[in-house]
Formats: sequence, C-alpha cells, structure tokens
Amino acid sequence: MVNGSLDEWLHPRVGTSAEREIILRQLGLLQRVNIATDVACALDYLHHQSETPIVHCDLKPSDVLIDGEMTGHVGDFGLVRFMPGATTELISELTSSIGVKGSLGYIAPGKRPTDDMFSDGLNLQFFAKAAFPERVLQIIDPVLLRETHDEDDDRDIRKTRRSHDRFLKIQECVVSIVEIGLACSSDVPSGRVSVRDVAAALQAIRKMLTGC
Repeated sequence: MVNGSLDEWLHPRVGTSAEREIILRQLGLLQRVNIATDVACALDYLHHQSETPIVHCDLKPSDVLIDGEMTGHVGDFGLVRFMPGATTELISELTSSIGVKGSLGYIAPGKRPTDDMFSDGLNLQFFAKAAFPERVLQIIDPVLLRETHDEDDDRDIRKTRRSHDRFLKIQECVVSIVEIGLACSSDVPSGRVSVRDVAAALQAIRKMLTGC
C-alpha cells in the first residue's frame, strides 16, 4: 500500500529514503491507537463475524499495511487456519492457545522482541510488566512523550492547568494500552483477553484521546 507497512513506520531501515521520510512523519499516539484499533476490528471480524471463522496465526507489524488515509489493513494470509462450524467460545479458546506458526517477534512497539537486550529470560512482555503501571512512561517510544506537552504559554495558569490535565489523560491512555498488551501476551492462554474485548477497549481509548 501507499504508506507501506507498520513495521516500516516503527522501525525504518537505516539510511533509506523511507527512513528519512518516516522520521519527518513519525506516528503519533492517536495514529498508533487508530491502527491498533483497525487491526483489532479486522481480527474480530475474522474470528467472529466472517462466514467461516479465520485465525491468522502469524500477525506481525510487517503484515499490517497502511493506506493513504493511514488506516491499518491486515495482510499475508499464508498461514491462516479456517475453523468452519467453530463457536465464538471455541474461537476465543483456540486463538489463545494456538502458537504463532511463522515469524518470531510479532507486535513490536519501541523495542523489537528480538532486540539484543532481551536475553537470559528477559523478554518484551516481562520488560513491560516490570514497569507497569508506575514507570510506563519510561519504557514507551520517546516520540509519544512529545504529545504530552502543550504549546500554550506556561505563564497562563489556565493553559498550564489544561496542559497538565492533558498529560494525565494521555498517561492514563498509555497505561491502558500497555495493560491491553500485557493481557494479550499472557504466558497462560486462559489469561489472554479476547480480540473482541481488545477492540472495544481500544475504541474507548481512542475516544478518550480525541477529547484531549
């Protein structure tokens, strides 16, 4: 698609023209939430609303394609599993227990799950869990922190208060997003949240962000 893949936006290849372009147009928090919501809604459709339930089995940022409106689309269905006749409950159970068939290191915000720092038992999920919730802002992409600053003049007390309120709301949203990520990546399959609940939670976060 015209705007490539989510992977190219999160991790542009060093030295390429695409990297220079993406650095100038980095994804903000709301854009990332929008794309995550697009993906969650697509998976909800595949799991629960299509005529034959479909499980992707290998979803990663390079499979999320971005169109000209910055809408996320799920692609690469080479390893899907068709589940004819499966109930909603069975689909939820299966999608929580089926292992990823293809690529290592899927859904990679900030640090890739294959980053050199993740060794000796440390992984992205544990890294996020250790910082949750008090230190979440210390582990997120620094680009997102720029959105917590208001351009208003700090000498105006009303504007300062509005900027502070906006910071708190964005912080609340970021904590909620990390919480969703932790729930989706639980080591215990039964502890993982369904994609339908994920889509609903992300839509609520998006609504909160648009009111900032």
